[in-house]
Amino acid sequence: MADVTPPLPQSAGYGVIVGLGAVFALGMIWVTHLMKKAFDEDNKATETFMVANRSVGTGLTAAAVISSWLYSTALLGATLLTYKYGLALGVWWGASASIVICLLSYISIEAKRKSPNAHTLLELVKTRYGTTAHILWVVLCLLNNTLVFSAMLLGAATAVASLTGMSVIASTYLLPIKLGVAIYTYFGGLRATFLTDYVHTFIVMIILVWLTIKIIVVKEIGSIGALYDAVIAADKINPVEGNYKGSHLTMRSDESLFFGILHVISNIGAVIMDTGFWQKGFSADVAAAVPGYVLGGVASFSVPWAVGTIGGLAAIALEQTPAFPIYPRTMTAEEISSGLVLPYVVRAVSGKAGAAALLVTIFMACTSIASAQMIATSSIISFDIYGTYINKTPNDKQLIRWSHIGVVTTLIFISTLATAFHLGGVDMSWLLYVIGNMINPGVFPTLFTLLWRGQTRLAAIISPIVGMICGISVWLSTAWYYYGEVSIASTGATKPNLFGCLVAFFVPLPVTLLISLAQPQSFDWSHFNQIKSIKTEHGRAAQLGTDQAEWFTPERIQYMKRMSRWAAFWAIFTIVGQALLWPLAMYGAKMVFSKPISNASWIIANMEEKNKFFTAWIVFAYIFLWFTLIVGNFYPLFDGGFKSIWIVIKGKRGVNESNQPVTGSPGSESSTEEQRVQSKVHLGTSEP
Repeated sequence: MADVTPPLPQSAGYGVIVGLGAVFALGMIWVTHLMKKAFDEDNKATETFMVANRSVGTGLTAAAVISSWLYSTALLGATLLTYKYGLALGVWWGASASIVICLLSYISIEAKRKSPNAHTLLELVKTRYGTTAHILWVVLCLLNNTLVFSAMLLGAATAVASLTGMSVIASTYLLPIKLGVAIYTYFGGLRATFLTDYVHTFIVMIILVWLTIKIIVVKEIGSIGALYDAVIAADKINPVEGNYKGSHLTMRSDESLFFGILHVISNIGAVIMDTGFWQKGFSADVAAAVPGYVLGGVASFSVPWAVGTIGGLAAIALEQTPAFPIYPRTMTAEEISSGLVLPYVVRAVSGKAGAAALLVTIFMACTSIASAQMIATSSIISFDIYGTYINKTPNDKQLIRWSHIGVVTTLIFISTLATAFHLGGVDMSWLLYVIGNMINPGVFPTLFTLLWRGQTRLAAIISPIVGMICGISVWLSTAWYYYGEVSIASTGATKPNLFGCLVAFFVPLPVTLLISLAQPQSFDWSHFNQIKSIKTEHGRAAQLGTDQAEWFTPERIQYMKRMSRWAAFWAIFTIVGQALLWPLAMYGAKMVFSKPISNASWIIANMEEKNKFFTAWIVFAYIFLWFTLIVGNFYPLFDGGFKSIWIVIKGKRGVNESNQPVTGSPGSESSTEEQRVQSKVHLGTSEP
């Protein structure tokens, strides 16, 4: 990459990472202060810092979900893999994001039904299985958050370096440790994370819509039809091995199928074992959890699909033109696997302006995920390590202090680990493939912790350990079998990781079933009620117990059961539609996409290509991207955001004038279920 001159100076990189970060920090601290005045939101209280008083609304929840999947790895990875394997890859990547979020909507409502006062997944594990299982899950969840965060950070740092000439090592430290993320997460907690998720999503979606349109209309391409012609011409010179007729424009792609299965399974593991996603579920209002997750999950599909498809195919079309930054040579394997396909495309179509826009996009995507990961990891350090093993009777102030310690510790450790990966020759693509081997073993035991009474303590402990041992063994042995060595290159290949992930994911299922059924037990869900809200110095969050019956009113129980059924239906519908009916059916069709044209004789001569819908495919991807823009940018404003902003501007106090908190947990509920369900949940708080 030494022969490529960055389009932006290093000062631009430092200016965005440090300067823009500081602006965001000051802005979020100011907003937190205003919300405290208007709605009595106390970010120094654990219930606010960790779970945002369990009052986040549908629109903001959906925006946060979209933001959670705006990984820099999603933007960069979907583009580079589409460049390598074709447009089928974007569909599989989008499905891997959408499916798991819709599944999490069901898990979220079940968690709120069975343990409304929980703050983290690990509290559930500790309550049900005891200390040994709890320590095991602490390790599994920290491993998951560490690898996911490192992959995102490494890809973002490499892209920033290519755009500005900054050192990759400097980027790995400054992107997450920079003043902005550290300060607004340190002071604002999960509420600040939700609000910055929204701001980040708002900016990123506008930039992505602009970039995808700019790619098509640039003079070197000019139209969707011209993009099609350029890709067809390139495929004649460099056909894709394993694709039908060697084409990028087919769903019959072996590598895309393998990666799709691998990524769907890995993403399920990444989300189920990520305490941050559970915290967002705990923080959502009862009436907002399922709709917010479902809406955000559906909208999340479009970003890797649209950006990956358009960006990846544009790279194929532009690589042999003088507009491409590295012309006349083609991209090296190192540049591709490092995620530089999208930065090169953006530079080709929009020069410095596009490079600056992509720099801001990567910054936004990285900081949003960094903030969520810091809150998730700090919650483990404060609740599940300090509050469980160091000080078993912590007060609110002590937990907040240790949450802050967790934020700082996470920043330093992850940046150092990402630097070590970079210096050791590990890139974003390798981590993207490998993660599932290590995080998937905990999926079924975790799901059964919440959904099946019969899983025993012994089964919960043994099954993930067996799964991890088997998964890693298959991964490494398969790499040696296919490539004759165990190296970074061989262990990062598709088949070893596919087989390893499948084994790590599915082996714990029969293990936990056999052990549990050998000595059947039935867990009493009411034991989860031992988990209590944290009482502040002012007594704002009452302890669980006397208000339990009052909180679980018949209306609320019925509503939550209805939401649970609806979430289960939507999760099944999404899995069947996006993982089976759409990509697998088209995989079996054996066709190359074609574009609509008016030359009748050409059509007659090519009747075997009946599906002339490449143009429709791209247009629909644009429509879906605009849908995501509307859901992530504008729906939160109409879902009470404008009203809440107006209240803040006027300086009017909300419902908490009587010192009654707005929460969705027992012991702090001040209204009836009918009022709670019918009331709209707004931008960060309930309707006053």
